[in-house]
Amino acid sequence: MSDAIVKVENLRKTFREEEVLKGITCEFSRGKTHAVIGNNGSGKSVFFKCVCGFIEPTKGHIIVGGKEIGKDIDFPESVGVIIERPGFLPNLSGYRNLQLLANIRNAITQDQVKEAIRKVGLDPSSKKAVAKYSLGMKQRLGIAQAIMEDPDMLILDEPFNGLDKEGVKEIRELIGELKKAGKTIMLTSHNSEDIKLLADDVWEMDGGRLERIG
Repeated sequence: MSDAIVKVENLRKTFREEEVLKGITCEFSRGKTHAVIGNNGSGKSVFFKCVCGFIEPTKGHIIVGGKEIGKDIDFPESVGVIIERPGFLPNLSGYRNLQLLANIRNAITQDQVKEAIRKVGLDPSSKKAVAKYSLGMKQRLGIAQAIMEDPDMLILDEPFNGLDKEGVKEIRELIGELKKAGKTIMLTSHNSEDIKLLADDVWEMDGGRLERIG
């Protein structure tokens, strides 16, 4: 029996006349950390958005946890996501933003929301509006959102974006802890040290094609 939590078959995505993803077929094993590297514009974010159900593929199949995205379910179950710059209500505090999001599914308590915020190095009692957050603080809050419901899988597109040296160290440690806890993690990073420290395997996206390289 395959241990793959994500199976992608002949995935293609075309925007107008441009084919961004060109027949990707791959599998990602459960409980591992998988890094996808590649230049800006190579198709990494589009690939992740397809896996999350945010973008409908032109062709192909994406199966997450045994269910096909767009057929069995619209979005994968038990997946935390951060893709591109997180979007929050600017006039509310970080805690209030996550509290509102948590109330949608009502699956976790206020204390669990606060604990997720603490894990990324922010203060859940702070009244500071997100509009006044630095880019790094917004990135931390986005990661808190991704982990707060304790998902089985995380899809993290450039999770270290905007973080200072200490922030990178702290988030690397957090991802390491999640890895030890058995989470499946898919991430991108332009920093080879992030990949070296965290990834169990490495895939390269080049011109819309994905190849396992290590």
